[in-house]
Parts: sequence; C-alpha cells; structure tokens
Amino acid sequence: MALRDVDEQIRPEDFAGELARASAAHVRGLIRAGEITGHTGGMALGRMQGNLAILPADLALDFARYCQRNPKPCPLVGVSETGDPMLPTLGEDIDIRSDVSSYNIYRDGELADTVTDITDLWRDDLVTFVLGCSFSFEEPLLADGVPLRHLEEGYLVPMYRTNIATTPAGPFSGPIVVSMRPMPMAEAIRAVEVTSRYPMMHGTPIHIAEPAAIGIDDIMQPDWGDVPVIRAGEVPVFWACGVTPQAAVRAAKPPLCITHTPGSMLITDLPSGRPAGHAV
Repeated sequence: MALRDVDEQIRPEDFAGELARASAAHVRGLIRAGEITGHTGGMALGRMQGNLAILPADLALDFARYCQRNPKPCPLVGVSETGDPMLPTLGEDIDIRSDVSSYNIYRDGELADTVTDITDLWRDDLVTFVLGCSFSFEEPLLADGVPLRHLEEGYLVPMYRTNIATTPAGPFSGPIVVSMRPMPMAEAIRAVEVTSRYPMMHGTPIHIAEPAAIGIDDIMQPDWGDVPVIRAGEVPVFWACGVTPQAAVRAAKPPLCITHTPGSMLITDLPSGRPAGHAV
C-alpha cells in the first residue's frame, strides 16, 4: 500500500479498513510523512499502541516509580536510553521525534503547544517512556463480538478525570484518568473476560455504570476525546487510561514534558497479545 499522491491530510474514516490491515511500520510511515495527524484507534490491528511521556533524565527515576506504583493506568512497556530518540525494543526504525501523529508540549505543568513533530525540541537529556494503551485490546473485543461505538461512529473514545487517586512518587501524583466505551451489560461482562488477558493494556475495567461513583458528574462532558453516543440499554464501561500521566504532570510541573495528544498513539511492532512481564 503506497502513500497517497495527494497533498490532503489523510482522515482515518476515509479508509479505516486499509489502515486496520496495514502494518505498524506503514502507518508510522504515513505519520512521519505528516499524512496522519489525528487519532490512531483501529489502525494496524494486532500491534500494540502506546501512550507517551518524555521527561528530562533527572525526573526519569521518579516517573518510573510512579508507573511501577500505578500499573493499572501506567503499564510500562518501553523506556529509551537517555538522549536516544530511537526505540529498538518496540520496533524497527521507530523515531519518537516524528512517529507519533500529534504531541502535547507541557512547560511547568501547563499545556503550551500541540505539534506533529518534536525534532526541534529534542535534547540529549530526554528519556522516553511508552505505556500500554487500551486501543490494543479493541481487536480481541471486536473478535469476541463486543461492540465498540467509537469505531462504529468514527469518533475518539472519551476520557475523564476521576476521583480515584494514584499512588504518588516523587513530584508525580494526581487522579486516574479513564476511557469509556458504552455497551449492554451482557457485553460488558464479556469485555471484562476478554480484557483480563491484557494487563499490559490496562486489563479489566476499573468501573462499570454509575459515573458519579468515580467522580464523573456529566458523562456527556469528557475531559478529552469526543462526546459519546450512548444508546438505551447500555452502560458506560471505564478502563484506566494512559492519559493519567498528563494529569500527574500538572502536579509535578516539570520544565518540559512531551506527551502524545490523547488518542494519537505510538504504534509499535509488538503484538497486542504480548504477555505481561515480558522484557522490553
């Protein structure tokens, strides 16, 4: 499958089937070429997608502790060498400076910019962390007959801050962020069974139904992502989300932190069925 010979930005909804069947390397090539700048849900099915956090080396150990203490929202699947933008343990020719479709730039804990390439921001003291992502368990959910509304309707899965606190580490603290997928209760039970096999992609849901019980006052007002479509007879199902570190960055206030824009993930070469605890 070749790159399009047009200047227009590729929209995932234009050829979602093609991107679903594409290799991770091919989708990364489209991203690196600037042809995909939006969310990556449903692309390169069968390959692990990852959340991103890039921090100065003097904060790297504290952030690694934060992930270790909070494995449900922050399942750590890869760490770079200091100053090296390449991630050979996660795939061939992955350059973290250009291979994510959209990046958030935080300065002193505040969102300062959103860009599609961070080559001009790269420094020799930066360390890249890649965390497991719930996008990676969507293929097995679909294969088991569990409906995924955001893929059916072509919107970005909604994400919410909760009242569930993470365990602090150094300057990092804050609430767990969750992603939400609506479905009938019978399918929610199946979703629990399926996602229990994928702890490195957040595993089982942390809550089902009753959004107010986890501090979500209005399910139709997500903090990130799109407004959901919830049909009669469906319940919201909440999974821990790798956007959690972006909430923690607000507390830590590092001089610089680079993350993915929620929904715009790093697509690795690792199979999405990679077992928990596998060395990276």
